[in-house]
Amino acid sequence: MMDTKEFAQLFNDAKAWPFIEAKKILERIEKQGKRKDTVIFETGYGPSGLPHIGTFGEVARTTMVRYAFQQLSDIPTKLIAFSDDMDGLRKVPDNIPNKDLIAPHLGKRLTLVPDPFGTHESFGHHNNARLRAFLDQFGFDYTFMSSTDCYFSGMFDAALLNVLAHVDPIMEIMLPTLREERQATYSPFLPICQETGVVFQIPLVSTDVKAGTAVFKHEDGTYLETPVTGGRCKLQWKVDWAMRWVAMGIDYEMSGKDLIDSVKASNQIARVLGGTPPEGFNYELFLDEKGQKISKSKGNGLSIEEWLRYAPTESLAYYMFLAPKRGKKLYFDVIPKCVDEYVTYLDKYPTQTLVEQIENPVWHIHSGKPPALQADLSYSLLLNLASVCNAQDKSILWGFIERYAPGLTPATAPFLDRLTDHAVHYYMDFVKPTKSYRAPTEEERVLLEDLKSSLANLPVDAGTTEIQGEIYRIGRESHFEEMRDWFKCLYETLLGQQEGPRMGSFIAVYGKDETVKLIDRVLKGELLGV
Repeated sequence: MMDTKEFAQLFNDAKAWPFIEAKKILERIEKQGKRKDTVIFETGYGPSGLPHIGTFGEVARTTMVRYAFQQLSDIPTKLIAFSDDMDGLRKVPDNIPNKDLIAPHLGKRLTLVPDPFGTHESFGHHNNARLRAFLDQFGFDYTFMSSTDCYFSGMFDAALLNVLAHVDPIMEIMLPTLREERQATYSPFLPICQETGVVFQIPLVSTDVKAGTAVFKHEDGTYLETPVTGGRCKLQWKVDWAMRWVAMGIDYEMSGKDLIDSVKASNQIARVLGGTPPEGFNYELFLDEKGQKISKSKGNGLSIEEWLRYAPTESLAYYMFLAPKRGKKLYFDVIPKCVDEYVTYLDKYPTQTLVEQIENPVWHIHSGKPPALQADLSYSLLLNLASVCNAQDKSILWGFIERYAPGLTPATAPFLDRLTDHAVHYYMDFVKPTKSYRAPTEEERVLLEDLKSSLANLPVDAGTTEIQGEIYRIGRESHFEEMRDWFKCLYETLLGQQEGPRMGSFIAVYGKDETVKLIDRVLKGELLGV
Protein backbone atom coordinates (compact mmCIF):
# COMPACT_ATOMS: atom_id res chain seq x y z
CA MET A 1 0.00 0.00 0.00
CA MET A 2 1.34 3.43 -0.97
CA ASP A 3 2.24 6.02 1.66
CA THR A 4 1.50 9.75 1.34
CA LYS A 5 4.84 10.56 -0.34
CA GLU A 6 4.37 7.83 -2.94
CA PHE A 7 0.89 9.09 -3.75
CA ALA A 8 2.23 12.64 -4.08
CA GLN A 9 4.93 11.47 -6.49
CA LEU A 10 2.36 9.48 -8.45
CA PHE A 11 0.27 12.61 -9.01
CA ASN A 12 3.34 14.73 -9.70
CA ASP A 13 4.42 12.34 -12.47
CA ALA A 14 0.96 12.24 -14.08
CA LYS A 15 0.90 13.21 -17.75
CA ALA A 16 -2.83 13.82 -18.25
CA TRP A 17 -3.39 17.44 -19.34
CA PRO A 18 -5.29 18.51 -16.17
CA PHE A 19 -2.23 17.58 -14.12
CA ILE A 20 0.07 19.46 -16.49
CA GLU A 21 -2.11 22.53 -16.02
CA ALA A 22 -2.29 22.02 -12.25
CA LYS A 23 1.51 21.86 -12.01
CA LYS A 24 1.70 25.23 -13.76
CA ILE A 25 -0.45 26.71 -11.00
CA LEU A 26 1.74 25.15 -8.34
CA GLU A 27 4.86 26.59 -9.96
CA ARG A 28 3.17 30.00 -10.13
CA ILE A 29 2.52 29.95 -6.39
CA GLU A 30 6.06 28.80 -5.61
CA LYS A 31 7.47 31.67 -7.72
CA GLN A 32 5.38 34.18 -5.77
CA GLY A 33 7.22 33.04 -2.67
CA LYS A 34 4.30 33.02 -0.28
CA ARG A 35 1.52 30.59 0.49
CA LYS A 36 -1.95 31.61 -0.65
CA ASP A 37 -4.96 31.13 1.59
CA THR A 38 -7.03 30.01 -1.41
CA VAL A 39 -6.18 29.20 -5.03
CA ILE A 40 -8.85 30.78 -7.21
CA PHE A 41 -10.09 29.44 -10.54
CA GLU A 42 -12.41 31.52 -12.70
CA THR A 43 -14.74 31.07 -15.63
CA GLY A 44 -16.42 34.06 -17.25
CA TYR A 45 -19.92 34.31 -18.64
CA GLY A 46 -21.60 36.95 -20.82
CA PRO A 47 -25.25 36.98 -19.72
CA SER A 48 -26.66 38.57 -22.87
CA GLY A 49 -27.29 34.99 -24.03
CA LEU A 50 -28.18 31.66 -22.46
CA PRO A 51 -25.70 29.02 -21.24
CA HIS A 52 -24.55 26.70 -24.01
CA ILE A 53 -22.32 23.72 -24.72
CA GLY A 54 -19.21 25.91 -24.59
CA THR A 55 -20.20 27.05 -21.09
CA PHE A 56 -20.33 23.42 -19.98
CA GLY A 57 -16.98 22.69 -21.61
CA GLU A 58 -15.16 25.55 -19.95
CA VAL A 59 -16.50 24.82 -16.46
CA ALA A 60 -16.01 21.06 -16.83
CA ARG A 61 -12.40 21.44 -17.99
CA THR A 62 -11.61 23.99 -15.29
CA THR A 63 -13.10 21.63 -12.70
CA MET A 64 -10.82 18.85 -13.95
CA VAL A 65 -7.75 21.08 -13.51
CA ARG A 66 -8.97 22.16 -10.08
CA TYR A 67 -9.34 18.55 -8.91
CA ALA A 68 -5.90 17.67 -10.25
CA PHE A 69 -4.45 20.62 -8.33
CA GLN A 70 -6.12 19.38 -5.16
CA GLN A 71 -4.11 16.17 -5.47
CA LEU A 72 -0.87 18.15 -5.70
CA SER A 73 -1.47 20.68 -2.93
CA ASP A 74 -3.38 21.09 0.33
CA ILE A 75 -4.14 24.76 -0.38
CA PRO A 76 -7.94 25.28 -0.45
CA THR A 77 -9.43 26.10 -3.85
CA LYS A 78 -12.44 28.01 -5.15
CA LEU A 79 -14.05 28.22 -8.58
CA ILE A 80 -15.72 31.54 -9.39
CA ALA A 81 -18.37 31.67 -12.11
CA PHE A 82 -18.29 35.37 -12.97
CA SER A 83 -21.11 37.09 -14.85
CA ASP A 84 -20.29 40.22 -16.88
CA ASP A 85 -23.77 41.61 -16.28
CA MET A 86 -22.62 45.25 -16.22
CA ASP A 87 -22.26 45.04 -20.01
CA GLY A 88 -24.62 47.13 -22.12
CA LEU A 89 -27.11 45.18 -24.25
CA ARG A 90 -25.92 45.66 -27.82
CA LYS A 91 -28.65 43.86 -29.74
CA VAL A 92 -31.91 42.05 -29.13
CA PRO A 93 -31.24 38.28 -29.02
CA ASP A 94 -33.09 36.14 -31.55
CA ASN A 95 -34.07 33.39 -29.09
CA ILE A 96 -36.18 35.35 -26.61
CA PRO A 97 -39.90 36.21 -26.34
CA ASN A 98 -41.26 39.76 -26.15
CA LYS A 99 -38.54 41.31 -28.28
CA ASP A 100 -40.50 44.55 -28.47
CA LEU A 101 -40.11 44.87 -24.70
CA ILE A 102 -36.33 44.73 -25.00
CA ALA A 103 -35.67 46.92 -28.05
CA PRO A 104 -36.19 50.30 -26.29
CA HIS A 105 -33.54 49.35 -23.70
CA LEU A 106 -30.55 48.75 -25.99
CA GLY A 107 -27.35 50.14 -24.52
CA LYS A 108 -28.44 49.73 -20.90
CA ARG A 109 -26.55 47.50 -18.51
CA LEU A 110 -28.10 44.04 -18.53
CA THR A 111 -29.27 44.24 -14.94
CA LEU A 112 -31.51 47.18 -15.87
CA VAL A 113 -33.00 45.69 -19.05
CA PRO A 114 -36.51 44.23 -18.40
CA ASP A 115 -36.77 40.47 -18.32
CA PRO A 116 -38.56 39.33 -21.52
CA PHE A 117 -39.45 36.07 -19.76
CA GLY A 118 -41.20 37.90 -16.94
CA THR A 119 -39.62 35.85 -14.16
CA HIS A 120 -36.89 38.10 -12.75
CA GLU A 121 -36.20 41.76 -12.04
CA SER A 122 -34.05 42.13 -15.17
CA PHE A 123 -32.78 40.29 -18.23
CA GLY A 124 -29.36 40.03 -16.56
CA HIS A 125 -30.85 38.54 -13.40
CA HIS A 126 -32.85 36.06 -15.49
CA ASN A 127 -29.81 34.85 -17.38
CA ASN A 128 -27.72 34.72 -14.21
CA ALA A 129 -30.37 32.45 -12.70
CA ARG A 130 -30.28 30.31 -15.83
CA LEU A 131 -26.50 30.06 -15.52
CA ARG A 132 -26.69 28.95 -11.90
CA ALA A 133 -29.42 26.42 -12.67
CA PHE A 134 -27.37 25.16 -15.60
CA LEU A 135 -24.24 24.67 -13.48
CA ASP A 136 -26.25 23.14 -10.63
CA GLN A 137 -27.80 20.67 -13.06
CA PHE A 138 -24.36 19.13 -13.58
CA GLY A 139 -23.29 19.27 -9.96
CA PHE A 140 -20.46 21.77 -10.43
CA ASP A 141 -18.94 23.24 -7.27
CA TYR A 142 -18.65 27.00 -7.79
CA THR A 143 -19.19 30.45 -6.28
CA PHE A 144 -21.31 32.79 -8.39
CA MET A 145 -20.30 36.45 -8.65
CA SER A 146 -22.04 39.29 -10.46
CA SER A 147 -20.16 42.17 -12.07
CA THR A 148 -23.01 44.52 -11.10
CA ASP A 149 -22.74 43.49 -7.45
CA CYS A 150 -18.95 43.86 -7.45
CA TYR A 151 -19.01 47.32 -9.04
CA PHE A 152 -21.83 48.76 -6.94
CA SER A 153 -20.67 47.24 -3.63
CA GLY A 154 -17.32 49.01 -3.91
CA MET A 155 -15.43 45.72 -4.11
CA PHE A 156 -13.67 46.93 -7.26
CA ASP A 157 -13.20 50.57 -6.19
CA ALA A 158 -9.52 50.28 -5.25
CA ALA A 159 -8.79 48.36 -8.44
CA LEU A 160 -10.66 50.96 -10.53
CA LEU A 161 -8.59 53.75 -9.00
CA ASN A 162 -5.50 51.70 -9.84
CA VAL A 163 -6.66 51.56 -13.47
CA LEU A 164 -7.27 55.31 -13.39
CA ALA A 165 -3.70 55.86 -12.23
CA HIS A 166 -2.39 53.77 -15.14
CA VAL A 167 -4.59 55.00 -17.98
CA ASP A 168 -1.67 56.10 -20.17
CA PRO A 169 0.26 52.79 -20.21
CA ILE A 170 -3.04 50.92 -20.64
CA MET A 171 -3.87 53.07 -23.66
CA GLU A 172 -0.41 52.29 -25.06
CA ILE A 173 -1.24 48.58 -24.83
CA MET A 174 -4.75 48.83 -26.22
CA LEU A 175 -4.55 51.38 -29.07
CA PRO A 176 -2.29 49.29 -31.37
CA THR A 177 -4.84 46.45 -31.15
CA LEU A 178 -7.70 48.62 -32.47
CA ARG A 179 -8.80 49.82 -35.88
CA GLU A 180 -7.89 53.41 -36.69
CA GLU A 181 -11.44 54.74 -36.34
CA ARG A 182 -11.86 52.95 -33.00
CA GLN A 183 -8.61 54.40 -31.68
CA ALA A 184 -10.09 57.90 -31.88
CA THR A 185 -12.89 57.13 -29.42
CA TYR A 186 -11.46 54.33 -27.26
CA SER A 187 -11.52 54.71 -23.49
CA PRO A 188 -10.68 52.08 -20.84
CA PHE A 189 -13.59 53.47 -18.80
CA LEU A 190 -17.22 53.45 -19.93
CA PRO A 191 -19.34 55.93 -17.96
CA ILE A 192 -22.85 54.82 -17.05
CA CYS A 193 -25.79 57.21 -17.14
CA GLN A 194 -27.17 57.35 -13.61
CA GLU A 195 -30.68 58.13 -14.88
CA THR A 196 -31.11 55.59 -17.69
CA GLY A 197 -28.41 52.99 -17.02
CA VAL A 198 -27.04 53.34 -20.58
CA VAL A 199 -23.37 52.36 -20.86
CA PHE A 200 -21.82 55.19 -22.91
CA GLN A 201 -19.16 54.45 -25.54
CA ILE A 202 -17.60 57.93 -25.54
CA PRO A 203 -13.96 59.10 -25.53
CA LEU A 204 -12.02 59.91 -22.39
CA VAL A 205 -10.83 63.53 -22.22
CA SER A 206 -8.96 63.76 -18.93
CA THR A 207 -8.50 62.10 -15.55
CA ASP A 208 -7.99 63.30 -11.99
CA VAL A 209 -6.32 60.50 -10.11
CA LYS A 210 -6.40 62.31 -6.78
CA ALA A 211 -10.14 62.98 -7.04
CA GLY A 212 -10.85 59.58 -8.59
CA THR A 213 -12.76 61.11 -11.48
CA ALA A 214 -12.69 61.17 -15.27
CA VAL A 215 -14.08 63.52 -17.90
CA PHE A 216 -15.71 62.22 -21.10
CA LYS A 217 -17.05 63.96 -24.20
CA HIS A 218 -20.45 63.19 -25.70
CA GLU A 219 -21.05 63.28 -29.47
CA ASP A 220 -23.00 66.54 -29.05
CA GLY A 221 -19.89 68.21 -27.61
CA THR A 222 -21.04 68.26 -23.99
CA TYR A 223 -18.82 66.91 -21.24
CA LEU A 224 -19.50 64.39 -18.50
CA GLU A 225 -17.40 64.32 -15.33
CA THR A 226 -17.93 61.38 -13.04
CA PRO A 227 -16.23 59.27 -10.36
CA VAL A 228 -14.94 55.99 -11.78
CA THR A 229 -15.97 54.12 -8.60
CA GLY A 230 -19.26 53.01 -7.06
CA GLY A 231 -20.82 51.66 -10.25
CA ARG A 232 -20.66 54.97 -12.12
CA CYS A 233 -18.23 53.54 -14.70
CA LYS A 234 -17.36 50.10 -15.93
CA LEU A 235 -14.26 49.01 -17.79
CA GLN A 236 -13.90 47.90 -21.40
CA TRP A 237 -13.82 44.13 -21.28
CA LYS A 238 -10.10 43.45 -21.86
CA VAL A 239 -9.20 46.00 -19.21
CA ASP A 240 -12.02 44.68 -17.01
CA TRP A 241 -10.67 41.15 -17.37
CA ALA A 242 -7.19 42.22 -16.27
CA MET A 243 -8.53 44.36 -13.41
CA ARG A 244 -10.62 41.44 -12.17
CA TRP A 245 -7.65 39.07 -12.22
CA VAL A 246 -5.67 41.47 -10.07
CA ALA A 247 -8.52 42.53 -7.74
CA MET A 248 -9.71 38.98 -7.10
CA GLY A 249 -6.33 37.23 -7.16
CA ILE A 250 -7.30 34.85 -9.95
CA ASP A 251 -4.77 32.02 -10.38
CA TYR A 252 -6.24 30.15 -13.33
CA GLU A 253 -8.60 30.87 -16.21
CA MET A 254 -8.82 29.20 -19.59
CA SER A 255 -10.35 30.64 -22.75
CA GLY A 256 -10.99 29.84 -26.40
CA LYS A 257 -8.36 30.06 -29.11
CA ASP A 258 -10.21 33.05 -30.58
CA LEU A 259 -9.23 35.07 -27.48
CA ILE A 260 -5.45 34.56 -27.72
CA ASP A 261 -4.82 38.21 -28.63
CA SER A 262 -7.22 39.37 -25.92
CA VAL A 263 -5.43 37.25 -23.31
CA LYS A 264 -2.12 38.74 -24.41
CA ALA A 265 -3.41 42.31 -24.00
CA SER A 266 -5.07 41.56 -20.66
CA ASN A 267 -1.90 39.90 -19.39
CA GLN A 268 0.07 43.06 -20.20
CA ILE A 269 -2.52 45.24 -18.48
CA ALA A 270 -2.51 43.02 -15.38
CA ARG A 271 1.24 43.50 -15.10
CA VAL A 272 0.86 47.27 -15.51
CA LEU A 273 -1.59 47.15 -12.59
CA GLY A 274 1.03 45.42 -10.47
CA GLY A 275 -0.47 41.93 -10.66
CA THR A 276 0.51 38.57 -12.09
CA PRO A 277 -1.75 37.21 -14.86
CA PRO A 278 -3.35 33.85 -14.11
CA GLU A 279 -2.19 30.59 -15.60
CA GLY A 280 -4.36 28.97 -18.23
CA PHE A 281 -4.44 27.84 -21.80
CA ASN A 282 -6.41 28.54 -24.96
CA TYR A 283 -8.58 25.60 -25.97
CA GLU A 284 -9.41 24.93 -29.59
CA LEU A 285 -12.82 25.84 -30.95
CA PHE A 286 -15.43 23.30 -32.03
CA LEU A 287 -15.93 22.45 -35.70
CA ASP A 288 -18.99 21.24 -37.57
CA GLU A 289 -19.10 18.17 -39.82
CA LYS A 290 -17.54 20.22 -42.64
CA GLY A 291 -14.64 21.32 -40.45
CA GLN A 292 -15.94 24.89 -40.17
CA LYS A 293 -15.96 26.82 -36.90
CA ILE A 294 -19.25 26.51 -35.06
CA SER A 295 -21.18 29.75 -34.87
CA LYS A 296 -24.34 30.47 -32.88
CA SER A 297 -25.49 32.84 -35.59
CA LYS A 298 -25.01 30.20 -38.30
CA GLY A 299 -26.73 27.54 -36.23
CA ASN A 300 -24.23 24.85 -37.24
CA GLY A 301 -23.04 22.26 -34.74
CA LEU A 302 -25.33 21.11 -31.95
CA SER A 303 -26.62 22.40 -28.64
CA ILE A 304 -26.11 20.90 -25.20
CA GLU A 305 -29.84 20.11 -25.08
CA GLU A 306 -29.46 18.09 -28.26
CA TRP A 307 -26.41 16.21 -26.96
CA LEU A 308 -28.21 15.35 -23.73
CA ARG A 309 -31.22 14.08 -25.67
CA TYR A 310 -29.03 11.47 -27.35
CA ALA A 311 -26.35 10.72 -24.77
CA PRO A 312 -25.58 11.01 -21.04
CA THR A 313 -23.75 13.95 -19.46
CA GLU A 314 -20.71 11.75 -18.79
CA SER A 315 -20.14 11.30 -22.52
CA LEU A 316 -20.15 15.07 -23.04
CA ALA A 317 -17.62 15.48 -20.22
CA TYR A 318 -15.51 12.81 -21.95
CA TYR A 319 -15.72 14.76 -25.21
CA MET A 320 -14.53 17.88 -23.38
CA PHE A 321 -11.65 15.98 -21.75
CA LEU A 322 -10.21 14.75 -25.04
CA ALA A 323 -7.35 16.85 -26.44
CA PRO A 324 -8.74 20.31 -25.62
CA LYS A 325 -6.04 22.02 -27.67
CA ARG A 326 -7.00 20.12 -30.81
CA GLY A 327 -9.96 21.09 -32.97
CA LYS A 328 -12.77 18.55 -32.70
CA LYS A 329 -15.91 18.12 -34.74
CA LEU A 330 -19.08 18.68 -32.78
CA TYR A 331 -22.05 17.21 -34.60
CA PHE A 332 -24.47 14.35 -34.17
CA ASP A 333 -22.35 11.58 -35.66
CA VAL A 334 -19.70 11.90 -32.92
CA ILE A 335 -22.15 11.08 -30.13
CA PRO A 336 -22.31 7.24 -30.35
CA LYS A 337 -18.52 7.00 -30.59
CA CYS A 338 -18.06 9.25 -27.55
CA VAL A 339 -20.50 7.22 -25.48
CA ASP A 340 -18.87 3.91 -26.34
CA GLU A 341 -15.36 5.22 -25.72
CA TYR A 342 -16.47 6.53 -22.33
CA VAL A 343 -18.02 3.13 -21.49
CA THR A 344 -14.83 1.35 -22.62
CA TYR A 345 -12.66 3.49 -20.33
CA LEU A 346 -15.10 2.93 -17.46
CA ASP A 347 -14.93 -0.83 -18.07
CA LYS A 348 -11.10 -0.81 -18.02
CA TYR A 349 -10.76 1.27 -14.87
CA PRO A 350 -11.10 -1.41 -12.13
CA THR A 351 -8.40 -3.59 -13.70
CA GLN A 352 -5.85 -0.80 -14.19
CA THR A 353 -2.89 0.15 -12.03
CA LEU A 354 -3.04 3.44 -10.11
CA VAL A 355 -0.76 5.04 -12.70
CA GLU A 356 -3.08 3.92 -15.51
CA GLN A 357 -6.19 5.01 -13.62
CA ILE A 358 -4.90 8.57 -13.19
CA GLU A 359 -4.37 8.78 -16.96
CA ASN A 360 -7.83 7.33 -17.63
CA PRO A 361 -10.35 10.02 -18.68
CA VAL A 362 -13.02 8.69 -16.29
CA TRP A 363 -10.79 9.51 -13.31
CA HIS A 364 -10.93 13.18 -14.30
CA ILE A 365 -14.59 13.13 -15.35
CA HIS A 366 -15.65 11.73 -11.96
CA SER A 367 -13.08 13.52 -9.75
CA GLY A 368 -11.18 10.35 -8.93
CA LYS A 369 -14.24 8.25 -8.11
CA PRO A 370 -15.69 6.74 -11.29
CA PRO A 371 -18.76 4.53 -10.76
CA ALA A 372 -18.78 0.82 -11.47
CA LEU A 373 -19.97 -0.19 -14.92
CA GLN A 374 -23.32 -1.89 -14.54
CA ALA A 375 -23.44 -3.85 -17.81
CA ASP A 376 -21.18 -4.59 -20.77
CA LEU A 377 -23.66 -3.32 -23.35
CA SER A 378 -22.41 -0.67 -25.74
CA TYR A 379 -24.40 2.27 -27.01
CA SER A 380 -23.90 1.13 -30.60
CA LEU A 381 -25.32 -2.29 -29.72
CA LEU A 382 -28.38 -0.67 -28.13
CA LEU A 383 -28.78 1.51 -31.23
CA ASN A 384 -28.79 -1.53 -33.47
CA LEU A 385 -31.13 -3.38 -31.17
CA ALA A 386 -33.50 -0.42 -31.39
CA SER A 387 -33.09 -0.45 -35.15
CA VAL A 388 -33.95 -4.11 -35.60
CA CYS A 389 -36.88 -3.88 -33.18
CA ASN A 390 -38.02 -0.51 -34.55
CA ALA A 391 -38.15 0.45 -30.88
CA GLN A 392 -40.08 3.60 -30.10
CA ASP A 393 -39.88 3.00 -26.37
CA LYS A 394 -37.00 1.81 -24.18
CA SER A 395 -39.20 -0.88 -22.59
CA ILE A 396 -38.82 -2.87 -25.81
CA LEU A 397 -35.03 -2.84 -25.38
CA TRP A 398 -35.34 -3.82 -21.73
CA GLY A 399 -37.31 -6.89 -22.73
CA PHE A 400 -34.24 -8.19 -24.58
CA ILE A 401 -31.74 -6.95 -21.97
CA GLU A 402 -33.49 -8.66 -19.05
CA ARG A 403 -33.59 -11.94 -20.93
CA TYR A 404 -29.90 -11.62 -21.88
CA ALA A 405 -28.77 -10.63 -18.38
CA PRO A 406 -31.27 -11.71 -15.70
CA GLY A 407 -31.08 -9.39 -12.71
CA LEU A 408 -30.47 -6.27 -14.76
CA THR A 409 -33.38 -3.86 -14.45
CA PRO A 410 -33.81 -0.10 -14.83
CA ALA A 411 -33.56 0.12 -11.04
CA THR A 412 -30.36 -1.94 -10.71
CA ALA A 413 -28.68 -0.41 -13.77
CA PRO A 414 -29.70 3.27 -13.91
CA PHE A 415 -26.88 4.29 -16.28
CA LEU A 416 -27.87 1.57 -18.72
CA ASP A 417 -31.47 2.68 -18.36
CA ARG A 418 -30.45 6.20 -19.41
CA LEU A 419 -28.53 4.74 -22.34
CA THR A 420 -31.59 2.86 -23.60
CA ASP A 421 -33.59 6.08 -23.51
CA HIS A 422 -30.88 7.96 -25.43
CA ALA A 423 -30.51 5.13 -27.93
CA VAL A 424 -34.23 5.16 -28.78
CA HIS A 425 -34.13 8.94 -29.33
CA TYR A 426 -31.06 8.66 -31.56
CA TYR A 427 -32.58 5.79 -33.52
CA MET A 428 -35.85 7.61 -34.12
CA ASP A 429 -34.22 10.89 -35.16
CA PHE A 430 -31.18 9.73 -37.14
CA VAL A 431 -31.13 6.00 -37.91
CA LYS A 432 -34.72 5.25 -38.84
CA PRO A 433 -34.99 7.99 -41.51
CA THR A 434 -31.89 6.66 -43.29
CA LYS A 435 -32.43 2.90 -43.03
CA SER A 436 -32.28 1.13 -46.37
CA TYR A 437 -32.14 -2.64 -46.67
CA ARG A 438 -30.70 -4.34 -49.71
CA ALA A 439 -31.37 -7.83 -51.00
CA PRO A 440 -28.55 -10.35 -50.58
CA THR A 441 -26.77 -11.67 -53.66
CA GLU A 442 -27.04 -15.37 -54.50
CA GLU A 443 -23.66 -16.03 -52.86
CA GLU A 444 -24.73 -14.08 -49.78
CA ARG A 445 -28.01 -16.02 -49.55
CA VAL A 446 -26.01 -19.22 -49.17
CA LEU A 447 -23.95 -17.66 -46.36
CA LEU A 448 -27.04 -16.37 -44.57
CA GLU A 449 -28.63 -19.83 -44.79
CA ASP A 450 -25.43 -21.24 -43.25
CA LEU A 451 -25.58 -18.64 -40.46
CA LYS A 452 -29.22 -19.44 -39.81
CA SER A 453 -28.48 -23.17 -39.49
CA SER A 454 -25.44 -22.52 -37.28
CA LEU A 455 -27.41 -20.34 -34.90
CA ALA A 456 -30.24 -22.87 -34.70
CA ASN A 457 -27.77 -25.66 -33.84
CA LEU A 458 -25.87 -23.78 -31.14
CA PRO A 459 -26.58 -24.75 -27.51
CA VAL A 460 -29.32 -22.80 -25.77
CA ASP A 461 -26.78 -21.18 -23.44
CA ALA A 462 -24.33 -20.25 -26.22
CA GLY A 463 -22.85 -16.82 -25.54
CA THR A 464 -21.13 -14.07 -27.46
CA THR A 465 -17.86 -15.98 -28.01
CA GLU A 466 -19.52 -19.06 -29.54
CA ILE A 467 -21.79 -16.96 -31.75
CA GLN A 468 -18.94 -14.74 -32.91
CA GLY A 469 -16.89 -17.84 -33.64
CA GLU A 470 -19.55 -19.18 -36.01
CA ILE A 471 -19.85 -15.83 -37.77
CA TYR A 472 -16.08 -15.75 -38.33
CA ARG A 473 -16.06 -19.37 -39.54
CA ILE A 474 -18.63 -18.58 -42.20
CA GLY A 475 -16.75 -15.45 -43.20
CA ARG A 476 -13.45 -17.35 -43.55
CA GLU A 477 -15.11 -20.00 -45.70
CA SER A 478 -16.92 -17.45 -47.86
CA HIS A 479 -16.08 -15.90 -51.22
CA PHE A 480 -15.21 -12.61 -49.53
CA GLU A 481 -11.55 -11.66 -49.73
CA GLU A 482 -11.78 -9.61 -46.52
CA MET A 483 -13.77 -10.32 -43.37
CA ARG A 484 -15.07 -6.76 -43.24
CA ASP A 485 -17.00 -7.39 -46.49
CA TRP A 486 -18.85 -10.24 -44.79
CA PHE A 487 -19.78 -8.00 -41.88
CA LYS A 488 -20.82 -5.26 -44.30
CA CYS A 489 -23.15 -7.80 -45.90
CA LEU A 490 -24.70 -8.55 -42.51
CA TYR A 491 -25.14 -4.85 -41.68
CA GLU A 492 -26.70 -3.96 -45.03
CA THR A 493 -29.03 -6.94 -45.32
CA LEU A 494 -30.00 -7.54 -41.68
CA LEU A 495 -29.79 -4.03 -40.22
CA GLY A 496 -30.30 -1.78 -43.24
CA GLN A 497 -27.20 0.33 -42.62
CA GLN A 498 -23.57 0.70 -43.64
CA GLU A 499 -22.04 0.04 -40.23
CA GLY A 500 -23.01 -1.96 -37.19
CA PRO A 501 -22.07 -3.61 -33.91
CA ARG A 502 -20.00 -6.65 -33.05
CA MET A 503 -22.46 -9.18 -34.40
CA GLY A 504 -21.77 -11.87 -31.79
CA SER A 505 -22.67 -9.46 -29.00
CA PHE A 506 -25.69 -8.17 -30.88
CA ILE A 507 -27.11 -11.63 -31.56
CA ALA A 508 -26.47 -12.68 -27.95
CA VAL A 509 -28.68 -9.83 -26.74
CA TYR A 510 -31.24 -9.91 -29.55
CA GLY A 511 -31.51 -13.68 -29.29
CA LYS A 512 -30.55 -16.57 -31.58
CA ASP A 513 -34.15 -17.48 -32.38
CA GLU A 514 -35.05 -13.87 -33.19
CA THR A 515 -31.98 -13.59 -35.45
CA VAL A 516 -33.01 -16.75 -37.29
CA LYS A 517 -36.43 -15.18 -37.88
CA LEU A 518 -34.77 -11.97 -39.03
CA ILE A 519 -32.64 -13.87 -41.55
CA ASP A 520 -35.78 -15.61 -42.82
CA ARG A 521 -37.42 -12.24 -43.40
CA VAL A 522 -34.37 -11.03 -45.29
CA LEU A 523 -34.28 -14.13 -47.48
CA LYS A 524 -37.98 -13.65 -48.28
CA GLY A 525 -37.40 -9.99 -49.17
CA GLU A 526 -39.81 -8.78 -46.49
CA LEU A 527 -37.55 -5.94 -45.32
CA LEU A 528 -37.01 -4.33 -48.73
CA GLY A 529 -38.70 -0.96 -48.86
CA VAL A 530 -39.10 -0.85 -45.07
